[in-house]
Amino acid sequence: MLTEAEFRTDALQRSDRFAGWQQCMNNVIAPMEITSPHADDFWADHRLLRVEDTLLWPARLHASRYRRTPRLIRQSDPGLLHMTLVLPGSGAVHVEQGEVRSAVEAHDVYFLDTSRPSDVRTDDEPIVGVGVDIPRSLLPLPMNTSLDDVLGRRLSGRHGFGALLTRFVTHLVDQADDYGPADAARLHRVLLDLAAGLLSGGLGRETALSPEARTRNLVLTIRSFIGSHLHDPRLTPGAVAAAHHISTRHLHRLFHQEGTTVAALIRSLRLERACRDLVDPRLAGTPVHVIASRCGFGAPAHFSRVFRAARGMSPRDYRDAVLRERSAPAS
Repeated sequence: MLTEAEFRTDALQRSDRFAGWQQCMNNVIAPMEITSPHADDFWADHRLLRVEDTLLWPARLHASRYRRTPRLIRQSDPGLLHMTLVLPGSGAVHVEQGEVRSAVEAHDVYFLDTSRPSDVRTDDEPIVGVGVDIPRSLLPLPMNTSLDDVLGRRLSGRHGFGALLTRFVTHLVDQADDYGPADAARLHRVLLDLAAGLLSGGLGRETALSPEARTRNLVLTIRSFIGSHLHDPRLTPGAVAAAHHISTRHLHRLFHQEGTTVAALIRSLRLERACRDLVDPRLAGTPVHVIASRCGFGAPAHFSRVFRAARGMSPRDYRDAVLRERSAPAS
């Protein structure tokens, strides 16, 4: 499990809730002027995850406003690049930094530099999102890279690196219990690479990424592409390479460095999805061959051979065994 803490205003006396939230935010990010039309009975629910030197904090809270002023920056400057992923259920988040003013809505993100004045608010709707605070010095971008053209802007979380980053962040906060201290360094590297990729794309300067970061992000992009096309029986190494405008030889070299092959990855992911669907109660009436087809397998006989080789039993026997185990009364 990643390092985690939790803050809920309902654990405090009503009169202390807003002050408690102010103190929490000042400790997590940096000193800010915080106001809210709901200050008399403020509500917030906030978790804090630490992955190496980066903090992630999913939160739901009343409408409120957050200002970093020159005075507060002089008082404390942690040198952070702050990102917020806005989630469904949130009002539009109005963001100002420098000359940029944006209204950021669900599924999109924005970045702020804590070393510069900023103003963030929702009008009268709750804020629902995930904050991410990254030490600026850790980003795999040249230190002299200016982020002026991207700070405060609404960036899409639906396409390209934005989609990869939002899926990774939401998975990480939803599945934190699946990871332990040994996973932190790799997770941290992925998070930094994806954030840098989105920033570079927003600046129109993808070449600003280090060659190593570009390679890692290409592999992540390819993995995401494979995961979203598993249903397609035409998904082959050649098709994957063509979709990413690289040679098949280069594709194989990338995944050799990952300790696998593209064909093995496709087969493994298809099997994982088939196993999950076979034992999904909502799909209990779906024939095995239909599930196999949906997962990209061709002939049912081929699926059965591949499944038996991996699981030691037929798909039907696997489904029956798991469902039987789940329905057995607890001893």
